Amino acid sequence: MLICRVIGDIVSTVKNAEFRGKKILIVQPLSLEGEDTGQAFLALDSVEAGMGDRVLVMREGGSARIVFNNNDIPIQAVITGIVDGLAINEKHNR
Repeated sequence: MLICRVIGDIVSTVKNAEFRGKKILIVQPLSLEGEDTGQAFLALDSVEAGMGDRVLVMREGGSARIVFNNNDIPIQAVITGIVDGLAINEKHNR
């Protein structure tokens, strides 16, 4: 699971039937310190996330399909939560 920030969304009038009624967002992976790390990618939203939200993203197709209870959905990443806060024990943050 990754912590990411929503940086954009995708508007598509023609898409796979399994995506109808679902929001596709662009997310940027973050380090634990909140800095951008790695490349942005697309994730299907399951929690009504919005622009600028910090979110939890599952980036594994099989597990992502479980969230939507749909083995036919062609998905690799899904937003599974909105992060309200983050606390790290200083002893483990080295």
